[in-house]
Amino acid sequence: MKGHTVNNLAHKFAVVLVLSGLAGGCGKSPEPAYTQGAFLMNVPAQVKVYGAGEEAGRRIAGAVLAEWKRVSDEFSFNEPYSQTSLVNKKAYGEWVKVDDEFLHLLMLSLDYYRQTGGAFDITFAPLWPVWKEAASTRKMPARDEIASALAGIGSSYIQVDAPGKMVRFNKPVQINMGGLLRGYCFARAYLILKEKAAGYPVELRLGSNMLAYGKKDWEYDIMDPLHESKVFGRLAFEDGVVMSSSGREHFVQIEGKLYSHILDLKTGYPIENFSNLVVYFPRIEENSFMASAALAVMGRDKAFSLLSKMKGASAVWIDGAGRETVFQNDHSGARWEKTKSMFW
Repeated sequence: MKGHTVNNLAHKFAVVLVLSGLAGGCGKSPEPAYTQGAFLMNVPAQVKVYGAGEEAGRRIAGAVLAEWKRVSDEFSFNEPYSQTSLVNKKAYGEWVKVDDEFLHLLMLSLDYYRQTGGAFDITFAPLWPVWKEAASTRKMPARDEIASALAGIGSSYIQVDAPGKMVRFNKPVQINMGGLLRGYCFARAYLILKEKAAGYPVELRLGSNMLAYGKKDWEYDIMDPLHESKVFGRLAFEDGVVMSSSGREHFVQIEGKLYSHILDLKTGYPIENFSNLVVYFPRIEENSFMASAALAVMGRDKAFSLLSKMKGASAVWIDGAGRETVFQNDHSGARWEKTKSMFW
């Protein structure tokens, strides 16, 4: 049955992929690999090349990390000289020229906005300082603060002249495309790996996302979102891409209650009853997967409905109490087992 949903799955096929920790099988010797890391987009980045010597490994890893840094420098909200920062400074009431790559990412962002019914919105910036202050003081923000922030949000205020490659805002909004940049980094890295990593399996990690390139028995542990030291489950797959949105990875405690850092832009408050969403896509090309951030903000049922239209996609939604709901399309390439105890 296509697109079926299974609650509290144990020993059934599913897909849930996410970083949380590499799972080596019990008693297995680690396979030799060249590893190189960096810190990009405020998260750890790592390239691991299996079966390659130092020279080939360094060449592959260096190319991937250099490309990721370029993407960060060009498009990150927090980079003062990025194209994003330039557009945010000048586009209110004035057409700003952008390049093909920026235009592509902006149009993809606006497509996500439409597909999610406005749940994914790159103009969320006014809400961030409100909740940052709430996390610092551990006091809930006032309702009028939330209302004021929401009034300054809306991708509908972004105007695009695609043929002319120009962008303008008709309200002083700010855009932040961070929710899709990590997925875009994987799409760019995939092109590099096809050229430079022939014959070498490669594992890429960027924050809580991962790409497995090349046929290999990939294995990962999923950590319990409510108990950092406890393994939640293990998944195995041959290749594909994993996108993850963890509400508990950067949770905040306010007035004695834990809140996700992922916000519902219709209410201005953190999404409710959510710990984690991890999604597996069997294909790595850019148009074959969707950023998990765009899915998480839709809520479980709507996210699963959208995923049902994507061939081979699977996912697991973990609610606020740590209970999983697993979604699986036909021909999923991942196997999932729930952990029975804290250790393997």
